[in-house]
Amino acid sequence: MDAKETTVLTAPKKDLWKNVKRHFSVYALLIIPVVYYAILKYGPIVNGQIAFKNFEPVDGVWGSVWVGFKNFNTFIHSFYFGELMRNTILYSLAKLCVSVPLSIILSVALYECTHNVLRRVVQTLAYLPHFLSWVIMYGILLILFAKGDGLVNQVIESAGGASKDFLTNTSVFPIMVVLSDAWKEMGWAAIIFIAALMGIDPSLFEAAMVEGASAVQRVWYITIPSIKPVIVTVVLLKLGTVLDAGFNQMFMLYSPAVYRVADIIDTWVYRQGLLEFQFALATAVGIFKGVIGMVLVMVSNKVVKKLTESSLL
Repeated sequence: MDAKETTVLTAPKKDLWKNVKRHFSVYALLIIPVVYYAILKYGPIVNGQIAFKNFEPVDGVWGSVWVGFKNFNTFIHSFYFGELMRNTILYSLAKLCVSVPLSIILSVALYECTHNVLRRVVQTLAYLPHFLSWVIMYGILLILFAKGDGLVNQVIESAGGASKDFLTNTSVFPIMVVLSDAWKEMGWAAIIFIAALMGIDPSLFEAAMVEGASAVQRVWYITIPSIKPVIVTVVLLKLGTVLDAGFNQMFMLYSPAVYRVADIIDTWVYRQGLLEFQFALATAVGIFKGVIGMVLVMVSNKVVKKLTESSLL
């Protein structure tokens, strides 16, 4: 290797170190998140090998017998596999199709609102449910929709109707799950879209108003197209978690009466992995979910990039 090639190879390293020294305080701030992810996110990946082993706590992670894809086959050929996949995917897609449009509508409404007090009140009330745990949310849902003494049922009975079973009815339960999730997370998800709306050039709206465009036309032809890349990014990221239908929510809301329509992959893993101590099987399902999510993100990213020229990469 001659001197010229050596200079070419070492130049980027010198530039890197100069950049680090110049912005040392910024790089120092990265130490905490890097250590966090290294220890709590990437470190446990080593123990993920038990998905391919007949894990026994006595033998440990490294001493357990290697069984290959046996745990994956056990899950895929399980009697409940089809039902679990159906419920998980349907709930995830339903939440995506309901929550994202509602979040966009809420963000646009807050952005267009000219009454500062009203905007702040609505914004606060919309954000608040996100900070409540599903234990509290379940209590609120019981107060509202419990059969017999729920507020909604009291209104129905006072109007001459019959009391409805909202939380243990297999036909109504999926609707309750999707709507309660939208209620809880809609305001928080709207923050991303509000931030994107703040970056729109105000002169575009001024020019549209001069041309006689109505408020609806300004939203449709300026606001929505301007935040389209953000919408695409949010949808793609949510597609990557399509097999995560919300364990905390489902664990609090479901009951044996609605297992058929409420049982998802995460609740099944909870029963199999923690209650029946099948840790290897639970780990295998986690890897299965991760691989499926990665494939969905990559495929959908390429498809969206060809259709809209907006993507994650």
